[in-house]
Amino acid sequence: MAVFLTEDSRVLVQGMTGAEGMRHTRRMLAAGTEVVGGVNPRKAGLAVEFDVPGADGRGSGPRTVPVFGSVREGVEATGADVSVVFVPPPFARAAVLEAADAGIALAVVITEGIPVHDSVALRAHAAARGTRVIGPNCPGLISPGRSNAGIIPADITGPGPIGLVSKSGTLTYQLMHELRDIGFSTCVGIGGDPVVGTSHIDCLAAFEEDPGTELIVLIGEIGGDAEERAAAYVRDHVTKPVVGYIAGFTAPEGRTMGHAGAIVSGSSGTARAKKKALEEAGVRVGETPTETARLVLALLADRATPSDVTHS
Repeated sequence: MAVFLTEDSRVLVQGMTGAEGMRHTRRMLAAGTEVVGGVNPRKAGLAVEFDVPGADGRGSGPRTVPVFGSVREGVEATGADVSVVFVPPPFARAAVLEAADAGIALAVVITEGIPVHDSVALRAHAAARGTRVIGPNCPGLISPGRSNAGIIPADITGPGPIGLVSKSGTLTYQLMHELRDIGFSTCVGIGGDPVVGTSHIDCLAAFEEDPGTELIVLIGEIGGDAEERAAAYVRDHVTKPVVGYIAGFTAPEGRTMGHAGAIVSGSSGTARAKKKALEEAGVRVGETPTETARLVLALLADRATPSDVTHS
């Protein structure tokens, strides 16, 4: 199974004809994603041909993707329900509002550098229209073997029983690689900006309900209190095992860090404080990505080992 993104998802790419949009659309097609169109008002009516190598058993070769003048036109022509946004920061807010107004169910906002007030506005507007936003400033999400919406490499893992939610794109890739022999139901990179559309808690709830997810990996970072709130949610609502990792154990105290979300005040927001909150909720927390992967493997091995039965 998968959460948010399945093999039936039909994807529009806003900004597909730009350099990044072209490159990653080709990669999404190669991963088997059903990319049904691009959006660029200045290039409406064009068709872009992609040479697609080995699309996960779904065939390779040339794929022609039409360009629409608006998201609404794309939705009406193709039945698209997902948009991936590669639009530059000054125009990203309008792009997400357009997607939400057109009835897109899931907007994946890859764009980095969106002003916080724009993120607040687009999140509120999307929520009012029933559109889930992943990001901004995120790598997107992938349901391996089914669909890939964003920039996550599709060839570093396969389908399996682990659900992953992460603030960090790089750590998403590393844990996917470390656990590639087990595989994932869905990996969601929610982004590390102070304001994002989908939270750790949203993903925890989805993975808890997903019958194909047996174990959840939660990756956080120093700064803010999102991980502490996720810990409380795990304690009260999650029955599946959860393994965590917090980036920033080696961050020097009293020094401003560069990440937009890494605001630490005293002991609040530190990796140690987040680790303590998660462990008190029953989450096993690694202090390195490799240790985190080992904890996952140990938990899965324990679940696979039948309990001893004494016969009289």
